[in-house]
Amino acid sequence: MSSNTKQQTSFLTKRWGLLAPVCVLAAGCLWGIIGLFSNTLRSMGLNPIQITELRSMVAAAGLLIIILCKDRSQLRIHLRDVWMFLGTGIASIAFFNICYFLCITLSTLSIACTLLYTGPCFVMVLSCIFFHEKFTAKKAAALVLAVGGCAFITGLVSGAAGGVSISWQALLSGLGAGLGYGLYSIFGRVALKKYSELTVTFYTFLVTSLSLLPFCHIGEIVAIASGSGYAGLHSLLLGLISTLSPFLLYTTGLSHMETGKAAVLTFAEPVMATIISITVFGEIFTINHAIGMIAIVTSIVLLNITFKPRQKS
Repeated sequence: MSSNTKQQTSFLTKRWGLLAPVCVLAAGCLWGIIGLFSNTLRSMGLNPIQITELRSMVAAAGLLIIILCKDRSQLRIHLRDVWMFLGTGIASIAFFNICYFLCITLSTLSIACTLLYTGPCFVMVLSCIFFHEKFTAKKAAALVLAVGGCAFITGLVSGAAGGVSISWQALLSGLGAGLGYGLYSIFGRVALKKYSELTVTFYTFLVTSLSLLPFCHIGEIVAIASGSGYAGLHSLLLGLISTLSPFLLYTTGLSHMETGKAAVLTFAEPVMATIISITVFGEIFTINHAIGMIAIVTSIVLLNITFKPRQKS
């Protein structure tokens, strides 16, 4: 390798060493502002299923345009592999989005986003069951922290100060969002062995939008969107800014950094969601909620820390 090539490689490495974390942080922030658009659509009369349908349709259309411009061969899949996309599209994306938007409706944006981040704990448990991964002391500690965090958020455990508890419906919908969020890693892990990230994500959102079509009362969505350009604008912003853009940013950043570090950096999402929840929507955020959020965030950080054995001198 020539000296010029080495210098170029070194420059690119240093550049991505800075840009990759920025991309992941930006993705987390864009995911975190989803409430700005979903709450507006909800106030216009759209329910969680309809909001999920809009988000999926816009994201699928955007990804289709990217694939057609970049590499049309990425649209090819085998019929026998459709079950993978039924898993990522219905069991994961459709289920987690409906639960997530329902939890926002029943509680607050910050609480819903924090409960969503129990997803990695579900992945850990499911990986032990389906992929026979070891259940270690570190994983057990992370699970205890996540469960404890949920207990504080719901008000089941009193923290440093009494706070507003959430209903069991909100808790179950929030945990359902976390489960669905985690299932994407399970089905996606299998699908990504055969297909690219763009292919998997496109068919995931396509399957999601098609599966929800019979239940979303599309005529009602069209009536609301056509009756107010504001609704149409927020639908596009939801699909492009808080769905498609963060996916592309996260994927770009992830390709140039370690998965564990990227996972930790996405905690910009619940932080941003909390800021939006308090400043824009005036939602109540108590010390109990802060303790619960810190516990859940700590559990995921713990899952992504690698303890290297001490070398003998």
